[in-house]
Amino acid sequence: MKLSALFSDHAVFQRGIPMPVWGWTKPMAQVRARLGDSEAATLSAPDGRFLLRLPPRQAGGPYELTVTADGQSVTVKDVCVGEVWLASGQSNMQLALSSCGAEGERAIAASAASGVRMFTVPNERAKLGGQPDADGAWQIAAPETTGAFSAVAFHFAARLREALEAPVGIINASRWGSCVEAWMSREALVANPDTRAWTERYEATLHAPEFWTALPQLKYPADPGNTGVEKGWASPNCDDAAWPEMDLPRQWQQDGHDFSGVLWFRRAVDVPASWAGKDLDLRIGAVDKQDITYFNGVQVGATGKDHEDQHWDMPRLYTVPGRLVKAGRNVVAVRAYSFVFHGGLIGPADRLALSVAGGKGKAIPLAGRWRFQVEHNFGQVQPPTGNMGPDTANSPYMLYENIIRPIIPYAIGGTIWYQGEGNAGDRQYHGKLLSLIRDWRRAWGQGDFPFLLAQLPNFMKASAYEEGSLWARLREDQAQVLAEPGTGLAVCIDLGDALDVHPLNKKDVGLRLARWALSECFGRPGPACGPLYAGMTIEGDAIRLRFKHIGAGLAARDGQALSHFMVAGLERRFVPAEARIDGDTVVVRSTGVSDPVAVRYAWADNPEGCNLCNRDGLPAGPFRTDNW
Repeated sequence: MKLSALFSDHAVFQRGIPMPVWGWTKPMAQVRARLGDSEAATLSAPDGRFLLRLPPRQAGGPYELTVTADGQSVTVKDVCVGEVWLASGQSNMQLALSSCGAEGERAIAASAASGVRMFTVPNERAKLGGQPDADGAWQIAAPETTGAFSAVAFHFAARLREALEAPVGIINASRWGSCVEAWMSREALVANPDTRAWTERYEATLHAPEFWTALPQLKYPADPGNTGVEKGWASPNCDDAAWPEMDLPRQWQQDGHDFSGVLWFRRAVDVPASWAGKDLDLRIGAVDKQDITYFNGVQVGATGKDHEDQHWDMPRLYTVPGRLVKAGRNVVAVRAYSFVFHGGLIGPADRLALSVAGGKGKAIPLAGRWRFQVEHNFGQVQPPTGNMGPDTANSPYMLYENIIRPIIPYAIGGTIWYQGEGNAGDRQYHGKLLSLIRDWRRAWGQGDFPFLLAQLPNFMKASAYEEGSLWARLREDQAQVLAEPGTGLAVCIDLGDALDVHPLNKKDVGLRLARWALSECFGRPGPACGPLYAGMTIEGDAIRLRFKHIGAGLAARDGQALSHFMVAGLERRFVPAEARIDGDTVVVRSTGVSDPVAVRYAWADNPEGCNLCNRDGLPAGPFRTDNW
């Protein structure tokens, strides 16, 4: 007998609703389960699979779950009942706590007190036919485990546990670079007119014999071999004076090297005499995708092999043996290998450092100028485009089959979702996102469970207004989902980074998602979010704007005049507008528009400095009053 991997030690079950338990045993065998004083029974199917539902329980534990069938028994220990939420989306949901700089370090160090538990579904799976089980195991937050937790999901869960005083578990099912269509079931894709033809073309192509005859296998460039070490590039005696320099951390594409491949980075470090002969902690930040790291010519660490892509955001920590450490000049060399997309030592900056092992004494920062040399240039490598099918995560329903279906119908309290970057410019995103929400609710069969979105933050070059902003349009699609029952929105327009699509402030994203959940799902006091546009009235040469979620009132975040408001007349030409708070409304006008008909606010990829908020300090969501 085998239980699904979700039923492992330290699991959290959702309170207040029946709790499904499933697994595999002999065909037509009677199966019994017990959790505390609750029991349930069923008969396994002809293929041996079984599913039963334990009666609802209130928050509590720890318990033991015991399942018996055909003379066999499996016991799962340390099971709690509380809140279980699914965290899904793309890389900004996947981003690990260890990749979030100093704030992440503080959270990791204090994580044992959070009581959070997390189950992470392996995200590299993209196989035709899907997966029968989720794999993985539940982990309790502790300094030695929490670094790998989704940062957004951890902060969300920690806040819920603090406020609700109940166990909280997260199922992290996220995948970098994913589009919304890959997370939808086939049933949802063919039911949606925007995706039906695409799905049918995919299947017609995939099932044609000639496709398999001529199938170009998914072949990322293989590592051609470590020729750099043969040339002495790891050695402290290597003459690198003529090598170019690069400021780290950063992707090497940001320095003008627009290709995937292998680059070497070298930096000389002046080590104090008191460190000589002592073990050192060498931190080189995250390396996108894999690395081999040397100290004075000797390999001291390596992460990743073949075409593993899951390590791209994991900061490296390697121990340098004391026998390699001498007073004065020492050399760190890193061979960074990226077979697709970007590459480089991507930080964060405070995770590039050299220190005495165990954190004793002041660290030597390693962020800044490094020498570098190109070992292999693969050109611009992108994942195969089109509907390839095998091993292509963004094929229709691929992530649903491999990541989501194996965890259905594990009882959950709701979902948090951070995705959209992979669909920027998609004019059908709103309808697709609605299809996904309805699809998952249908599949789980729990009714309209909460589905909370992290709205895309500010990114790219700062601008007060961009007529054709793709990110502004996608934020609008996300906000419009609020018309669907049980949905929520965390406005993140002030939490982004102009230069990094993966901003490090994931704590506030998690806290804002938790704020909505606590306010709207659990009835706790306080506004669920910042002001959201609710309507307008034309008053002569001005427009009066109304908002929801204003809390104790409207405010300007920086105490200055409101900014990033634009107004237009019938000619549809938007010009900067003067905006002022009037009670619970905002009045907008411009001397250049005598008959205004529409307003836009923070309508740009990166409307940095937009400052309308409520008195809780929560930012207003970007919006437009027109549908032009």
